[in-house]
Amino acid sequence: MAEHTGTKGKPGWRTLMGALRSPKSGYMLLFGFAQGLPPALFLGTLYAWLSEAEVDLETMGVFSLVGLAYAFQFLWSPLLDKVDIPGLRRLGKRKQWIAPMQLVIGIALVVMSFLDPKNALAWFSLLAAIGAFASATQDIAINAWRIDVADEVATIDILSTITQMGFRLASLVGGAIGLIMADRYGWPFVYVMFGGFMLAIGIAGLFAPDARVTEDRVANAAANHDEVAELYTVGEVSEKVRNRALLAVGLLWTWAIGTVVVFMVRSMTESPETRPDVTLFTTTYGPLIVLATIVLPAFIAAWVVKQKRDGANIIAASPGGLADHKVKFTDHLYRALVLPLVEFVNRMGWSLMLVLALVLTYRITDSVWGVFAYPFYLGELGYTGEEVAFASKILGIFAILIGLALGGWLITVLGRMFMLTLGAVIAAATNLLYADLALGGATMQAASDAIGFTWLVNVTANGLAPLFFVAAPPSEGLARLAFTIFWENLAIGIAGAAYIAWLSSIVAKRYAAVQFALLASLTLLIGTLGRGALGQMIEDRGYYFVFIFTALIGVVAVVLCALEWWRQARSGAASGVVQPDPALA
Repeated sequence: MAEHTGTKGKPGWRTLMGALRSPKSGYMLLFGFAQGLPPALFLGTLYAWLSEAEVDLETMGVFSLVGLAYAFQFLWSPLLDKVDIPGLRRLGKRKQWIAPMQLVIGIALVVMSFLDPKNALAWFSLLAAIGAFASATQDIAINAWRIDVADEVATIDILSTITQMGFRLASLVGGAIGLIMADRYGWPFVYVMFGGFMLAIGIAGLFAPDARVTEDRVANAAANHDEVAELYTVGEVSEKVRNRALLAVGLLWTWAIGTVVVFMVRSMTESPETRPDVTLFTTTYGPLIVLATIVLPAFIAAWVVKQKRDGANIIAASPGGLADHKVKFTDHLYRALVLPLVEFVNRMGWSLMLVLALVLTYRITDSVWGVFAYPFYLGELGYTGEEVAFASKILGIFAILIGLALGGWLITVLGRMFMLTLGAVIAAATNLLYADLALGGATMQAASDAIGFTWLVNVTANGLAPLFFVAAPPSEGLARLAFTIFWENLAIGIAGAAYIAWLSSIVAKRYAAVQFALLASLTLLIGTLGRGALGQMIEDRGYYFVFIFTALIGVVAVVLCALEWWRQARSGAASGVVQPDPALA
């Protein structure tokens, strides 16, 4: 069964306006905002509150472990595809997880507002961990919801763009605006206000539409055994093959989950002298966990697909079907853990290698050096923290929002794959702007002056001086920094709109939660693992060389985008991209 839509060549403006009038777009903006606000509050703004409360840096480092919930959210993603919350199933397959998680986040934020982080640190950290886990869980469900509800009006491309816009807007509100409001009204006010936002979104989300295909499947499933009936039809792999695959995948996932849990428990309970190092864990065990949960299970799924295609170890005849068999717990585990991978491998074939390579490299140009941005701005270039905050948190966020809006519209006009490739090109090219900045920024300054950007920055900076430039007035070189950040973030917005749309288009609705979470977890992997080597390269060669190098790395993603574009054009309906369901149009 075909499942969701891409771009169909309608006039771009009519397509966009039709999608924006859909109620699904409004809820998507709310859900995108709900995705972006918790990370800003649990992983960003929170540290400013902890600093004011004089919490030591080492304890703050332990707090950063809540970010593991986002990094390894795919570990529990199968639960959201196959497990219903008692009493909430009537809300819909995805909403039964979305609304409760948003309410949990809101309650956690409100309760945190009544605590003193220095005197109630244990409760504070527990609430932050619960909130981050609930936030990561709602991310899984919202990503699947977006794929489920996409149709010919609210297309997957437009909904993906709206998601990113809501997310970035929440980053601005929870980041820069949160800091400003905390200075005026205090941190408890900020957290109770944002907690109220999340509670309101959770209540509003109860009225959001859910996918019709989900309700159809539930209506057709009279009992639990109907859920696994397909496993016992003629031509499917035998129970022996399923159990072997399940055992192998189960052991790998159990090891991964156990490793993460043990690490978090040790970090939270042991003394600073014996506490494990977060960076060392990420660089050492991160790749092993991805290998155990994604790469090796993919090979196991390929083995299952080969068994079925070769006609080996398959069900030859079963007159009674499932009636001849007793439903086992392992049948449900197989459907949750293994079948999403089997479906993906079976649909994509060898093209999966190209898809995974593209997922691993598409965001590398901005993710690999992002952690060194502030050392570059503050240490290398000598800008003040206020200038960097103005350029990156205000103008930068607006640039991303403009890029997302522009990218979403251009997808409807030029197509998803064209924009995916263009996004890779401009994301790599913007590293050359930073290379010029590393040499003094003469070209950036001249370009900023030529188009009137310098005048705009000066007017805006002077208008916001009471908020951002309390310690000292903005320097003359602020315009070239803002100019460079603006164009990089514009490129990130355009590329991000196309990338999320493409990623959403290659997963199946039935397994959207698992497949999207697995692919998304790979997106920043190489960038994260490569930061150590890049830091050493900066020490040895300097920033200019590194920016040229990262621009060249981006060429790899451009080539892979072109290959994926060619593959889809050549394969057509057999490309593995999920197409619209006429019944849902």
